[in-house]
Amino acid sequence: MNVEDFVLGELPGRARVLEIGCGEGKLARFLAAAGHRVLAIDPEAPEGPLFRRTTIENLTETEPFDAIAASRSLHHVHDLPLALDKVAAVLRPGGVFIVDDFAWERLDADSARLLGIDVRDWREEHADLHTSEAMLAGLEARFTGRTLWRGPYLYREARQVVDEATEHELIESERLRAIGFRYVGVR
Repeated sequence: MNVEDFVLGELPGRARVLEIGCGEGKLARFLAAAGHRVLAIDPEAPEGPLFRRTTIENLTETEPFDAIAASRSLHHVHDLPLALDKVAAVLRPGGVFIVDDFAWERLDADSARLLGIDVRDWREEHADLHTSEAMLAGLEARFTGRTLWRGPYLYREARQVVDEATEHELIESERLRAIGFRYVGVR
């Protein structure tokens, strides 16, 4: 399931949604077109009424959100505990935090070799990012987990060393650990 459909399926009715790390704005525009009230933030957000150039740590919004989505962005936040505290503060009670991210630390040497990835380069490239363990521990400390799914992710990487179907087959045959994860927590 693509990210847009995943997030849309987790939203409560017509929701006020905050997207953290919106990049070029694809998800934000999709959710707005589906009838949701969206604010999408990113230090390099596009211009337009849906977007604001800021980080979650510096967000000054006071009206609570019904849902918050972070797709491939939570691992980048500078201060993870501060960012998660801010998410909890601006999410209304009963609201959902929807995370789509990856566990870079789960790529082992055998799997990397199978895919033609130099595991040392991979680890060096991702060393400044938060691990999935850190993200999930922070999430579980602040939210009641509703969903945790692990599955393909590498097919989404810029290097595209594998397609989605092959990655899924490798995970199913236990030749590759699932790198992707999706989490939904309730405040």
